[in-house]
Amino acid sequence: MSNLLTTTTLNRRRMLQISAAGVALSAIGMNTRAFAQSGPVRWVSPRGSLEVVDDFAYWVAKRMGYFGDLDTSVEAGPPDATAAIKLVDQNQSDFGYPSPGVLSLGLEQGMKLKSVFHIMAGDVFDFAFQKGKAPADLKGMEGMTIVLGSAGWQSIADPMLAAAGVDLSTIKYVEVAGWGQSLAQGQADAALTWEGLRAQWRGQGFDFDYLLGKNASVFPANSFVIRAKDLDDPALVETYTKYLRGWSMGLEFGWLNPAAATQIAMDEFPGLATQMDPATAVESLMQQSGLMHAHWDKRGKWGLHLEDSWQSYFDAIHKIGQISQPLKAGDVVTNALIDGANDFDHAKVKADAEGFELRDEYKAVDIAAIEATL
Repeated sequence: MSNLLTTTTLNRRRMLQISAAGVALSAIGMNTRAFAQSGPVRWVSPRGSLEVVDDFAYWVAKRMGYFGDLDTSVEAGPPDATAAIKLVDQNQSDFGYPSPGVLSLGLEQGMKLKSVFHIMAGDVFDFAFQKGKAPADLKGMEGMTIVLGSAGWQSIADPMLAAAGVDLSTIKYVEVAGWGQSLAQGQADAALTWEGLRAQWRGQGFDFDYLLGKNASVFPANSFVIRAKDLDDPALVETYTKYLRGWSMGLEFGWLNPAAATQIAMDEFPGLATQMDPATAVESLMQQSGLMHAHWDKRGKWGLHLEDSWQSYFDAIHKIGQISQPLKAGDVVTNALIDGANDFDHAKVKADAEGFELRDEYKAVDIAAIEATL
C-alpha cells in the first residue's frame, strides 16, 4: 500500500492542525460582510464541487420557484472539509453544511455556530472496500489503512470506528485527492464515502463492497449551520426561515418524485451524464433522500434535530478526545426555525411533483427496483 500519489498521512495532531488552519478570505471571491444582510443568502458545499445530485432540493426549489423572491447563491467552496464552517464563521457565507464531526472541530476552536436544519437525520457515511474484502462489521476494520478525500474527514471516521470498539491507534489515514481511484487500485484497505456517492462511484466503474453507516451507526450526519448571533436578528431569522422553507419544499418534492428531482438536478450539470446514467443518478438521489427522511416517526418535519441522537454523538467524541470539553446538544442545535420552514402548501408540492413532465429516459427508471436495493 505504498506509492500513493499526492497524499498526506494523517494522525490526530495533523488532522487538528489542518482543521485549525484558516481559509483565506479571498478563497471563493468573497469579502467579509454577512451576505443575507446585503445580498443573496449564500450556502457553501462541503465537497469542493456542486456537480452532484446531492443538492437536488436546492435545484428543485430554484426551478419551481419555492424560494419566492428571495435571492440565493450556492458555492462549491475550497476542497477542505472544514472550509464551509470557517467561511460561515468569517462572514463569507450564511450557511455551511458540515458533518457533526467537522462542526465539533469548529466549536472546539471557539467558532460560535448553531445547527438550525438537520438534513441528514441518519448516518450518511459508509466505508468502501475492494470487492470481496469487506469485513463483517466496523470492528473488523482494526489495523486498516483508510483513504480520505480531505484530512478533516478523520473527524467523521474516528467516532464511527470508536463506537464499534476499534482501537483508533491501529488506523492509518491517508489524504488522497482521488481517494476512490486509490482504493480501486489497491492502495488502501478502505475509503470513506457516503450515500449518493456510492451510486455515483458505481456509475464511474468502481465496483466496491460497503459497510453502510445507516446500518452500522446511530449517529446524526450533516446539517445546515449559521452564526449563532444571527438568531438574535429578527430580519435574518425571517430571511433564513423563508430560505429553509424553500429547501423543505424541494426535499418533499424529491421524496414524492425522485426521478423528477434527479432530472432537475442533472439538468444543472450536463457533464454528470458522462458519470451516471438516469437510473444510477436516481439511485444516488434516493440513497440520500432516504436518510433525509430518516426517523420520520419521531421527526415528522424536514430539518428537525433529534437532540438525544446529537447528544450521544457529542458524548462519544468527547470520550475519544476529539473535543476537549463536553458539549450539550441543546447548546449546539436548535429547532427554532423548523416550524416556519415546514409551513408551506404541501398539496401544491405534491401536485407539482406528480405533475412534473419527465423525459423518456427518466420515465423508464424503475423506482421500485431501486427501492429494493436501498
